[in-house]
Amino acid sequence: MSATPAITPPDALLLIASGCAHCPTVLNGLSELVKTGHIGRLDVVNIGVHPELAQAHGVRAVPWLRLGPFVLTGLQSPATLAHWAERAQSSAAINDYVRERLTDGDLAAVLASLQHAPHLATALVHWLGDPQAELQVRLGATAVLEHLEGSDTLAALIDALTALTRHGDPRIRMDAVYALGLTHASAARPVLEALRRDADAGVRETAEDSLLAL
Repeated sequence: MSATPAITPPDALLLIASGCAHCPTVLNGLSELVKTGHIGRLDVVNIGVHPELAQAHGVRAVPWLRLGPFVLTGLQSPATLAHWAERAQSSAAINDYVRERLTDGDLAAVLASLQHAPHLATALVHWLGDPQAELQVRLGATAVLEHLEGSDTLAALIDALTALTRHGDPRIRMDAVYALGLTHASAARPVLEALRRDADAGVRETAEDSLLAL
């Protein structure tokens, strides 16, 4: 870790509770990053005193950390904290972060991150469009998109999802078509209408279902 951050350091919010075994370790690691300038600001809240913050963020267990755009839960080593602090402004890191959370089945962390940083949703489209992505990642991305059904965050992905409907892999086209139906947006209708004539029967059927969802 360099002595001076090369980019604007992220801020951090840490939720802890009295008696939490792992909270002191995470707090100490973050405090060191504040001292070195790799975190700009650290807010620490005991949810026993302020349970409303736990409710607002959907927190069920501590330590719970929002570090820049990333949400991390449970015990985190100093090296892991430094890793995500240094990568908080990297678009490539956003894809990596979402992939790790989806691989672990931690959809709640992704959804919590999206509340604070909706632009992370582009990573969901990225992994839907990667034919080499693990099944767990693809299924997780679709599950998160289902949680975003009808939201502005999902509507903002229409162009990116439309681009996936031209992919050579029918599996990817099908996933994109399904997600377009979840937008509930009229802007997706012309795309879905055209895909009723797709070469793949599965894509055609999904397009019909998505049009009904609109």
